[in-house]
Amino acid sequence: MKSKWIYPRPIPENVERELAGYRPIERQVLYMRGIATAKDAHEVLGRYMAIDHDPFLLMGMDQAVARILRALEEEERIVVYGDYDADGVTSTALMVGVLRQLGNKVEYYIPNRFNEGYGLNTESISALANDGATLLISVDCGMRDADKIEHANRLGVDVIVTDHHEPGESHPRAIAVVNPKQEGDPYPFKSLSGVGVAYKLAQALMTRLGKGDPKDALDLVALGTVADVSRLRGENRRLVSLGLGRLNDTRRVGLRELMKAARISPGSVTATSIGFIIGPRLNAAGRLGSADRALRLLTTSDRSEAKDLASELDKENRKRQELTARTVEKVLEIAGEGPEDAVLVFAADESFHEGVVGLAAARLRERFYRPAFVANRGEVSTRGSARSIPGFHVTEALDECADLLARYGGHERAGGFTLDNANVEEFQNRLREIAERRLKDIELIPELEIDAEVDLPHLGEDLLEFIEKLEPCGEGNRAPVLMAKNVTVMGKRTVGADGRHLKLTLKQGGRVIDAIAFRMGDRVTDISDRVDVAFSFERNEYMGIRSLQLNVLDIRGASI
Repeated sequence: MKSKWIYPRPIPENVERELAGYRPIERQVLYMRGIATAKDAHEVLGRYMAIDHDPFLLMGMDQAVARILRALEEEERIVVYGDYDADGVTSTALMVGVLRQLGNKVEYYIPNRFNEGYGLNTESISALANDGATLLISVDCGMRDADKIEHANRLGVDVIVTDHHEPGESHPRAIAVVNPKQEGDPYPFKSLSGVGVAYKLAQALMTRLGKGDPKDALDLVALGTVADVSRLRGENRRLVSLGLGRLNDTRRVGLRELMKAARISPGSVTATSIGFIIGPRLNAAGRLGSADRALRLLTTSDRSEAKDLASELDKENRKRQELTARTVEKVLEIAGEGPEDAVLVFAADESFHEGVVGLAAARLRERFYRPAFVANRGEVSTRGSARSIPGFHVTEALDECADLLARYGGHERAGGFTLDNANVEEFQNRLREIAERRLKDIELIPELEIDAEVDLPHLGEDLLEFIEKLEPCGEGNRAPVLMAKNVTVMGKRTVGADGRHLKLTLKQGGRVIDAIAFRMGDRVTDISDRVDVAFSFERNEYMGIRSLQLNVLDIRGASI
């Protein structure tokens, strides 16, 4: 979908003086990111912006640590209860690894997406209790499972909840609830991922034991945080930055084999690599089958097993891509001409694979810039996922539909839901009413904020090195967006499966450079000989050869 370009704002004179030590384009990029002093610029470019907050500032942390220490001392049976996405799997691997390091034979449980669904469930808790579990530690789930925790309490199983999702109306009556988003929590950073919260618990536990920070687990923190699209600001940025250092020299044989299967060169892993290559492969396990494979990949020390698991996840990821594309096509078939005119995209069908409905919703949100709800309609109930845009808070919208839903949860931009089939039509109608009310004053066109204008001859290693100092980039800390005007298109062709992507050769002022435009293959015939192009500037590696390229975010006819 074409975007509305928001052009760079002029830099005030006082900011120009403050940032005089940087080149003009660097000053512009810094200013567009809200950086107006030399001190702030130094902190950001040096990656020292965030401090490592004391984990004991988190409400419930003292109680959680005390209960775990008692369980370790008395050799109780501890079970870490996770989730089937990358955030949940990395959270589980981290917590299991730390507890086993402390000498306890801890076990884990990850529910099956298809027959158990997200979060705690009474059947699995009963089974774990019957097997002798006395302490259950939830990671990346549990915040909206008050009734399931009551069930555990009745069975004599203590529960510690660690989560980062929005709280529900009922507060879980657990031994401890560790979630920076719960009411009254004084922790200064609220955007930790599930694995980030698990890391803070591990950090508190190791600190109380005098063993130092669990730094070996930071690679898992980076994986889960980026894969869950958490904001890369504040403490998250620090954790991911440190984690990328660990990830690029990881000792986990499973991750080394997964990178090899995904054709990622050692030492070249970035937040982008996680978001688009590693994360989807970890998620593929739980989307199409059992997430246990992803967990075993992260915890195994057997190279042969790791190689087999990495190959499986790579194949599952390709299958996941095909299923997602077919689901999007089916949604468009059902909706007809609706998405462009409607304020919200909604589709529920028995043919939709439950494991990819969230991905399909994300694609539809990207394509139409509308909140998108996609669901699998089963024999009795409908289960789906939502992805949203600024102005439409998913969990707040679901709260308004709570009387129609059997279960739901999530964040501002994403969520999941389950409801009886009899309620689907009313649910759809109510969502549309909510969207019309909340988005009535919002222009439903994505905005592309441009940091600076540049001529292609000025794109070189020095500028790229400056940009790379702003890493890790992602949600909440986007990569700088540059713009070049009146550029000549020397060549254009579609590439990738079904010609989904666009490969361009661009020229300006004697400089020729390659560009890639992902998912813009259908625009190949619309591109004129001279264009304005908005892009991120990056390194490309192919067959061991590195080059500089433009990652095109939008393109339009030249304005000059």
